[in-house]
Amino acid sequence: MNWNSVRLLSVLAAVLLFVPVAGAASRQQELDRLVTQYHQLRQFNGAVLVANEKGIVFKKGYGFANFEWQVPNTPDTKFRLASVSKQFTAMVVLQLVAEGKLHLDDPLVKLLPDYRQDTGARVTLTHLLNHTSGIPSYTSAPGFFEKVSRNPYKVADFVKQFASGDLEFEPGSKFAYNNSGYFLLGAIIERTTGKTYAQAVQERIFDKLGMKSSGYDVYATVLPKRASGYELKPEGYINAPYLDMSIPYAAGSLYSTVEDLYLWDRALYTDTLLPAALKEKMFTPGLEKYGFGWTIEPMKLQDDKTELGMVTHSGGINGFSTRIYRAPASREVVILLDNTSRGDKLKELSSGLFSALHGIAPRAPRPGIQETLSATLDKAPVAEVIARYRELKAKKPDAYDFSAGQLNSLGYQYLGAGRAPDAIELFKLNVEMFPKDANLYDSLGEAYLAQGDKERARVNYSKALELEPGMPSAEAALKAMGAPGSPPASKVSQ
Repeated sequence: MNWNSVRLLSVLAAVLLFVPVAGAASRQQELDRLVTQYHQLRQFNGAVLVANEKGIVFKKGYGFANFEWQVPNTPDTKFRLASVSKQFTAMVVLQLVAEGKLHLDDPLVKLLPDYRQDTGARVTLTHLLNHTSGIPSYTSAPGFFEKVSRNPYKVADFVKQFASGDLEFEPGSKFAYNNSGYFLLGAIIERTTGKTYAQAVQERIFDKLGMKSSGYDVYATVLPKRASGYELKPEGYINAPYLDMSIPYAAGSLYSTVEDLYLWDRALYTDTLLPAALKEKMFTPGLEKYGFGWTIEPMKLQDDKTELGMVTHSGGINGFSTRIYRAPASREVVILLDNTSRGDKLKELSSGLFSALHGIAPRAPRPGIQETLSATLDKAPVAEVIARYRELKAKKPDAYDFSAGQLNSLGYQYLGAGRAPDAIELFKLNVEMFPKDANLYDSLGEAYLAQGDKERARVNYSKALELEPGMPSAEAALKAMGAPGSPPASKVSQ
């Protein structure tokens, strides 16, 4: 073999080695570019991790974990998980089922003997796990956050006062997302194990998987690298309202990092934590595609054709929005932890990241029409705001995000400011634009109710139920108002 041949082979080898590395670098740049675009529009501020079957493809922090001191977010920044905590609660419960200490058909009164007998005898462990118990969710109670959420509670006291209401429907007959159910699961874990919920999750999951940056978030603890929570207002970022972490408890009080959640994702492909048969139950969709601590539904990628089977959960708590999207068939995962309450953009961002992984060009984010119009919230009559919306939608339909949630959020800004008549006008515009969206009629009904117009509230709540039979918020509002000229309807309690 002559030296020219050797040189040629060396060049070819170098090219072959370089191509996959260059491809990986290019993909990382594409992922980074997409998240940066969202960050620049203030639609994401936090940490991201993307992985495929081979391992981590991309991880990075964006913006600040603490705005006051301008401490940057990093992949090891600790975020409150909010309802992403529910999958860990479900895992501990199923571990106790595997050990024979609990059974999925156990009634609540067997699991918590002090619970009220009339309803607790009809609710099972399964009903709590998959949000079909019919027990009212404490976070949906009027005025709960304003009056209760800052106060510490012992578990038993909270269960008695806020998680023992009359049933809203027959257990197992409907799905209604329910924080009370997962609070009760935490109480069941404590009674069954003889340990606190925090200890049980730590020992049974975090310690076993080496999740050293995860735990139960206690406000008083000095926790290194903990992100502060913020909300974005028209005038800029503000600190999120204080929340005592005894309130979310087993429904949403854990913290973690994107790196630790990657360890969790990988462990779910093994039987390290749970036997395969019970793990299959966890990921089997029930009503509304919800399993045990997970939603099982496909995600459409941004070519508007490709769909990926997905196991997912979202979370939102004062100042924090979280998402974990797992594509089991390809062993891909996208983990997004945000500390500026931008949960409205995380599904779209996740879809873009998965699209990039699959060689599909992700769509660039657009500024939201809500933020564009909210700048004039206190400066212009609502009629001018509506005129501006119509003008932009007619002349620049692709320049802004005009989705239904945008105008709805703006309406709630007016409602929160005590301007119910203005909120009504925005909600009316939204149902004009999206006449098939049940949630928008529900919001319009809420605004009419805030104004004291029960008749129009009934009409719109009824329309919401017509479009989405069984809608819990609309049903609850109509029951609370009762039939015209009659006292409020009582809830199911027998």
